[in-house]
Amino acid sequence: MKINVEFDCTPEEARRVVGLPDLTPLHDKYISTMMNAMDGKAAPEMIEQMMKTWGPMGEAGFAMFRKLFEAGTSKTGG
Repeated sequence: MKINVEFDCTPEEARRVVGLPDLTPLHDKYISTMMNAMDGKAAPEMIEQMMKTWGPMGEAGFAMFRKLFEAGTSKTGG
C-alpha cells in the first residue's frame, strides 16, 4: 500500500507548523557581513573567527578541514 500526502504551503508556513525559529534576521546579518568582506570593509581575521565559531566542531573542525585541504593540495601529480 502506498499513501501520498501533499502539503501546499510556503517554506515560512512549514517552518511555523514544525515550530522552527525564524532565522531571517541572522541570515540577513550574515549576508551583510559577507558582502562587506567582499567589498574590503571587514577584516579577514573577523571572517576567519566567524567561520571557526559557526563551523562544525568549532576550531577543531576548522583545523581538521585546513589539514585535509593542505594534504590534498600538497600532493604532486606523481
